[in-house]
Amino acid sequence: MNAIMTQAGHKPALNPAQIWNMSFGFLGIQIGFELQNGNVSRIFQTLGADVGELAILWIAAPMTGLIVQPIIGHLSDKTWSPRFGRRRPFFLIGALLATFALFVMPNAPALWVAAGMLWIMDASLNITMEPFRAFVGDNLPDRQRTMGYAMQSFFIGAGAVMAGALPWVMTNWMGLSNTAPEGMIPETVHWSFYIGGAALLAAVAWTVFTTKEYSPDELARFEAARGESPRTGHAAVTRSAAQFTSGGLAWVIAGLLIAALVAFARSDSRPAILGSIEIAKDIYVLAGLVGGFGVIQLIAGMLRGQGREASGFMEVVTDLFAMPRTMRQLAVVQFFSWFGMFALWIYGTPGVAAYHFGASDAASAAYQDGADWWSLMGSVRNGLAAAAALGFVLVAAKIDRTRLHAINLGVGAAGFAAMLLVRDPALLWVPQIGIGIAWASIVSMPYAILAGCVPQEKMGIYMGVFNIFIVVPQLLAATLLGFLVTNLFGGEAIYAFVIASVSFVLAAVATLFVADGANAGAPMLKAEQA
Repeated sequence: MNAIMTQAGHKPALNPAQIWNMSFGFLGIQIGFELQNGNVSRIFQTLGADVGELAILWIAAPMTGLIVQPIIGHLSDKTWSPRFGRRRPFFLIGALLATFALFVMPNAPALWVAAGMLWIMDASLNITMEPFRAFVGDNLPDRQRTMGYAMQSFFIGAGAVMAGALPWVMTNWMGLSNTAPEGMIPETVHWSFYIGGAALLAAVAWTVFTTKEYSPDELARFEAARGESPRTGHAAVTRSAAQFTSGGLAWVIAGLLIAALVAFARSDSRPAILGSIEIAKDIYVLAGLVGGFGVIQLIAGMLRGQGREASGFMEVVTDLFAMPRTMRQLAVVQFFSWFGMFALWIYGTPGVAAYHFGASDAASAAYQDGADWWSLMGSVRNGLAAAAALGFVLVAAKIDRTRLHAINLGVGAAGFAAMLLVRDPALLWVPQIGIGIAWASIVSMPYAILAGCVPQEKMGIYMGVFNIFIVVPQLLAATLLGFLVTNLFGGEAIYAFVIASVSFVLAAVATLFVADGANAGAPMLKAEQA
């Protein structure tokens, strides 16, 4: 960090090497996520899971993020060590746990062990990832944040390329076995997870040991030097105990009604219109999520009514209901964006294996070939995303971030639709162009916009709360997609891409209504540059 510029009062710009170092850990994080996204459905099916069960098994990942990320965000805001910093302890702890999970996952002897390991793996990756988002907001001035999040997006793409290519490379270049006896995980998957775990730990350690952090006092001085800024408009709204209680009761009642309707639809007395539809048990999980959100509000209302405000729980819940307007608008965009992406991760492997390779038996060579090819297409998609992320730095100077993000999401919707139009597996790289561009935008633009509208001292907690709007659509996808694919599309997994395409179109439209705080803060940015 530049001490002379720091003493001048404004947060100094970092050079490209510093931004590279502070973002490099995301390479490892994404290797872990991509190995999870590209192979967990394959592992589940190998251990006996049916296609219709995949979504509910995958509920572990978003559920873990929903719980872990706000907690880690809150804790990292309150952490400071002159030696270890603020966010970096969480980077290292999460990376160690995630590496352990990656080593164990392909050795799971049964489906329930694999499902449990997914919980551990996703929790560990979330412990590492969440503070990385706040890390950019902490260390970079406003004018460099698009570059900072684009650099993270670049490493996300690069890490995914490496992880996605591993099974295919090991099969075709290293001669490892891509098949195994029924109920056993192929050798290529084993070694992909081992290599990925080691790479994850090494990349995160690089960031931990090459990057410094500002102390809370320094960040406070930077914030004071900014004067009026978009953050000063943060709404310090206090939700009363009565409001929490009434809202909580409404959500609990809604959850009970959903559960009751499902029970009625499955009973012998259901109306004839429901007679041909099997209501999936996944909807009960949705009812539990709705009711659970109500219970959280009821607890908050009770604590507020008793004057028991001094807890991390109350701070997280209060901040959730006091989000800045821009953050609320971005929440809608995130909802539809991540609903579509979760459809890709759950149904990509079985969809391509069945639609493009004609194989639905996970033990068959054709299915494993399809899984490897789809994993390689993930590398293509993420390689394109890495290149697009670097392009965003240049394009964002000529077009505002909201319009750029809307265009990118529209291109992604076209890519999803093309998955059904392209029947030749050799041409599946074409749809990946659109999906890759959209993915690069999803993991960079919303965060660059968000960082300019939240208070510095709450950067971690708000980045954690913001991830609720990534997790909630994934939970809904995990509970609804299995039902939709089974009952609307006859269990043909490829049609999940139709749902994803529609979801991206809705996200693009919602983006056009987002107010980017960077525009409102233009005079402040000019002063900071001076």
